Amino acid sequence: MAHDVVLIPGDGIGPEITSAMRRVVDASGVDIAWNVVDAGAGVMDEFGTPLPEHVLDAIRSTKVAIKGPITTPVGTGFRSVNVALRREFDLYSCVRPCLSMPGDGSRYTDIDLVIVRENTEDLYAGIEFDEGAPEVAELSQLIEASGQKTFKPDSAISVKPISVSGSRRIVEYAFEYARRCGRHKVTAVHKANIMKASDGLFLRVAREVAERYPDIEFNDKIVDATCMGLVQDPYAFDVLVLPNLYGDIVSDLAAGLVGGLGMAPGANIGRDIAIFEATHGSAPDIAGKDIANPTAEILSACMMLDHLGEGVAATRIREAVKKTLAAGESVTGDVRRAQTGSTEGCVGTQAFADAVIANL
Repeated sequence: MAHDVVLIPGDGIGPEITSAMRRVVDASGVDIAWNVVDAGAGVMDEFGTPLPEHVLDAIRSTKVAIKGPITTPVGTGFRSVNVALRREFDLYSCVRPCLSMPGDGSRYTDIDLVIVRENTEDLYAGIEFDEGAPEVAELSQLIEASGQKTFKPDSAISVKPISVSGSRRIVEYAFEYARRCGRHKVTAVHKANIMKASDGLFLRVAREVAERYPDIEFNDKIVDATCMGLVQDPYAFDVLVLPNLYGDIVSDLAAGLVGGLGMAPGANIGRDIAIFEATHGSAPDIAGKDIANPTAEILSACMMLDHLGEGVAATRIREAVKKTLAAGESVTGDVRRAQTGSTEGCVGTQAFADAVIANL
């Protein structure tokens, strides 16, 4: 039985790494009917939006998609396509495993962490007002009237909403994930010592949810202490659940424990729709050069296969990736540099995929 999957190649290195991923998945024997659609800056002229309606319709139809990275303009231009997809389909849970791979260049060799990041609220909710906007003055007056210290009149404002319902469902997801995957501990990460209303709510709800999972150890930790702890003793953590902004930052830190974002897969999960993607950016400076490492995209596809009930194929691909990296003979430049200090003898994106396929 074929699985219908939307594939969004993205831009920058996206088309290269998604091509490599697709060839590996196809070689595994899983029957995927790929529906390839484009999004991002490349479709702006034709459709007037980086995220055309036919792309959204395709995802609504298949309920499963995998994408390459899409460039987000810095400071100006359209908002993140990734954020828009998460908001459109209420993909409230961002799951980012951080698992050591052979030759990843990390100081550690046996990291096995999972970051569960709330995806729809917090400072990424997109509620912002530019400096000079009339709403800024209104907010200042409202805050002053409430008896709290107001802000400078030349401020720009971002609003940080964190809800009981949003916090409850992400913490529940983290505990259910831990139970389903045989994990033993969940750590809720926050800054409730300073942001007593918003982060305080998140922590309160996390503690309430934890009481319903006595089989899973629970603790909480302030975000700055969490970052220090991950660097000093990452083995003290298992599953971490975080509000949106902290989750974004901490997941990148955790990826650094396993060789960087080139090794870090990701999934965005909602009630009935899931979108999978590597966690790294589009790297336009190396686009078209066949040198990008497709490991994160391939491992994201493994998460997709698990989601589709194709766990056997997912395991075969993961083992083939590990075997290829461990051999060190057909690896991309970033991996070869981590292994030997030089890129001499490295191979390109597609040749790495060929080696993975040969090891299936």
